Amino acid sequence: MSILKLKPSCKDYLWGGHRLVEEYGKEYEGDVLAETWELSCHPDGPSVISNGENAGKTLQQYIEENGKEVLGTHCRRFRDFPILTKFIDAKDNLSIQVHPDNRYALKNEGQYGKTEMWYVMDAGKEAFLYYGFKKEISKEEFSRRIQEDTLLEVLNAVPVQKGDVLFIESGTIHAIGKDILIAEIQQNSNVTYRVYDYGRVGKDGKKRDLHIEKALAVTNRVPIVRDKSSYPHVADCDYFTVDKLNLDGKVMKKMEGTVSDASFASILMLGGSGTISSQGETLGFRKGDSFFLSAGSGAYQIDGACDALITTIREKAAPVRIGIDIGGTETKIGLVDIHQKLIVQTSMPTASKRPAEEIIREIGEKALALLDAQGIAMDQCVGAGIGVPGTVIRKTGVVRYSNNIRWENVSLAKEMENYLPIPIQIANDADCAALGEAYAGAGKECQDVVMLTLGTGVGSGIILDGEIYEGKGGSEFGHMVIIEDGEPCTCGRRGCLEAYASATALKRDAKRSAGMERTPEEIFGAAAKGDEKMQEVVDAYIRRLGIGIVNIVNIFRPQLVLLGGGISRQGEVLLAPLREMMGEGCFGGEKGELPEIEIAALGNEAGMIGAASLI
Repeated sequence: MSILKLKPSCKDYLWGGHRLVEEYGKEYEGDVLAETWELSCHPDGPSVISNGENAGKTLQQYIEENGKEVLGTHCRRFRDFPILTKFIDAKDNLSIQVHPDNRYALKNEGQYGKTEMWYVMDAGKEAFLYYGFKKEISKEEFSRRIQEDTLLEVLNAVPVQKGDVLFIESGTIHAIGKDILIAEIQQNSNVTYRVYDYGRVGKDGKKRDLHIEKALAVTNRVPIVRDKSSYPHVADCDYFTVDKLNLDGKVMKKMEGTVSDASFASILMLGGSGTISSQGETLGFRKGDSFFLSAGSGAYQIDGACDALITTIREKAAPVRIGIDIGGTETKIGLVDIHQKLIVQTSMPTASKRPAEEIIREIGEKALALLDAQGIAMDQCVGAGIGVPGTVIRKTGVVRYSNNIRWENVSLAKEMENYLPIPIQIANDADCAALGEAYAGAGKECQDVVMLTLGTGVGSGIILDGEIYEGKGGSEFGHMVIIEDGEPCTCGRRGCLEAYASATALKRDAKRSAGMERTPEEIFGAAAKGDEKMQEVVDAYIRRLGIGIVNIVNIFRPQLVLLGGGISRQGEVLLAPLREMMGEGCFGGEKGELPEIEIAALGNEAGMIGAASLI
């Protein structure tokens, strides 16, 4: 079934009338019906499916059962269902109010902020609404006028008539005036800061709460320039695109459209009657009906006479993604553009002995600060990818086990959503590095790439047919045993590749040999200058790394093997003997198709770019 007819959630706010019952056929027994939430997945008022096999389910239940694919690819960037559609009957004046943006609302209210649009369905002769300020005012004057009850003197009163459209961006002070009927399409939020309410009292006999301090924090106090252009859309922003349909039933009595995989379609009938058809199914409609067509539904047709608003979600303009690479000692955070280029980055010590929640909080705050420093609004960021060492469950966003940072069963994606109000995807850090190289680095000409990251541990990533291969829980080449009963490994076993081919292992062996601490660069440098002990350490290191690489090649036969991490900067000092070992040890030797082996091109950027590419 491709067409879902929705039954709204009803709201009886004190300023409402009864027109939605009398003129639009809404089923409601109360005396006051102020709003009907026609398309809603918001817990404060979900809409319910009224037809077919899904009748009685909420729209949210339908999405959960059928997957987010029904919303379309353009909705992947949203953590929750993106919009909420309403009919509003203002018999009396609504309160003067303002809505926060996403970042402020999520930090202070735990839900999205609100940008919205109004389509005036009907209005009295003297009807008007408030839309921003007449002139720019200071925060101090704003506060004073609220206290002195003179705020209305500086608000911009806009006369309206049927067919008018207003776009209300978050931070815009506004209010619907009495005797106006409106269709509203907004972000999926129920956050409103009431600034002035004409001294009215609620059902409890008390004056309704005001939210002055929050309003002062979020209100744009500069006059709003109203955009009167409606071509080619009634409204268009990163949250929704709204188009107007008008069929007069005579000259124009049929409309054919298509719902692609990119976005669902919401069709709100403002007036008229007729039928809507898709995939062999036909439903009648009348004034006030609301329909949801799943992404990928294909062709549909509307016949009859009607006015309607059709809402879809467009592709994000110039999106930015956050790429986070959590390492054993350092965490790197970067902003990545649509061309897989790193715009800017920062870093912080991971300090893994801290609780996971504390580390996640600091990463989230650093990412927000990075956006702020670049002047990039949260709305421009479509998601964050996180690479983390260890075994991860990508579907649930859980780090099942990471010996390098001492995490076990950490709900990383869920925790990070407390700070970043965007979709979060996670993967193993070495998989992310491999993905980054495959998309934008040394492996971008190859579909099958294996990458070893030689750092605190030995990370491994496999890209097959251009996608991360992880099996059930990810690949861990670093924990293949290459020497039975060998050196102890951080995983609890002995003889693992990581216990011999990591930077940690190289420094350990050098200290054993020479009795002093040295960096990998110092170790290789000393060997190059003729230090026999360090040459023995380097030779052993390369030999054991080569054993691991030969095993990997014999199993996967990739097109390319990449080496990343700090030690890979040794270049040909590593590559030349490793090529020789591959020729001798790989099945078929030179007679087979041996992969190339190269140094990764992106360096420390690979993990961030690859993590961002998860989005």
